[in-house]
Amino acid sequence: MTAITAGAVMALREKTGLPMMECKKALTESNGDEEKAILWLRENGKVKQLNRTDRTTEFGRVGIYTDGDKGAMVEFKCESAPVTQLEEFISLADDLAKVLAENPSITTAEELLAQPSNVKAGSTLGDLKDDMFNRIREVFNVGRMIRVEGSTGGYSHNSSTVSGVLVEVEGDNAAAVRDVAMHVAAMSPSVLSKDDIDPALVEKERAILKAAAMNEDSSKPENIIDKMVEGRLRNYYAQVALLEQPFVKEPKQTVAQYAKDNGVTIKNFTHWVIGDDAPAAEEGAEG
Repeated sequence: MTAITAGAVMALREKTGLPMMECKKALTESNGDEEKAILWLRENGKVKQLNRTDRTTEFGRVGIYTDGDKGAMVEFKCESAPVTQLEEFISLADDLAKVLAENPSITTAEELLAQPSNVKAGSTLGDLKDDMFNRIREVFNVGRMIRVEGSTGGYSHNSSTVSGVLVEVEGDNAAAVRDVAMHVAAMSPSVLSKDDIDPALVEKERAILKAAAMNEDSSKPENIIDKMVEGRLRNYYAQVALLEQPFVKEPKQTVAQYAKDNGVTIKNFTHWVIGDDAPAAEEGAEG
């Protein structure tokens, strides 16, 4: 009898979306021949449609879990918008985040999916994903993942734009941290503080502002023009740097001041938007 390798089982799983044990059984019954294994699965009602490489997962949700001393965020993707509203899809997205938060050794989607589920005893996260595929006939993928040690808060936005935010802080005020996470989702800052902005971009903006100021009134001394430019640069900082932005719930104070008044210091944030292949914000320096 032909030996069934783990690679062969994984390849069949990728094509059929079925659990590993089902794939291994099919290969065993077919003496390791993949095409015969697929035929065996179809004849036995195990799979109705093969995965196609052109099936894209452009929709999804961001599962978030925080518990005071750690947090995690997982992007869980599917093929259509209606599926993102299913209770089982939402539950699995959140379960993925919780399991990741509780297991610091996990570094890949495969390792995460191999873990036991918190919501269905005796099943792995991968089993639940495969079960949804077999019933709903959509491809599901785990996308980006992040885990943070330390005090965190998060917010998942699931209306016109689907996104998730994880904020790392020093201090203990869950409501305030959630407010900051909601602010990030609404305002989409690029970096944490103005010190994190690429100096080349700052110089480019400074040159543009200086030219504009001189066009307004070329008779003004250069030192006055320079002061005007530095003042206007603050508006630029407020567009891209979280700590410099006016807080959405109280625009008279910055996000940094709001956090300080509520006993927290914002250390980092991560903002993902479903459909954006790269994170919408990079982790910044402490501020």
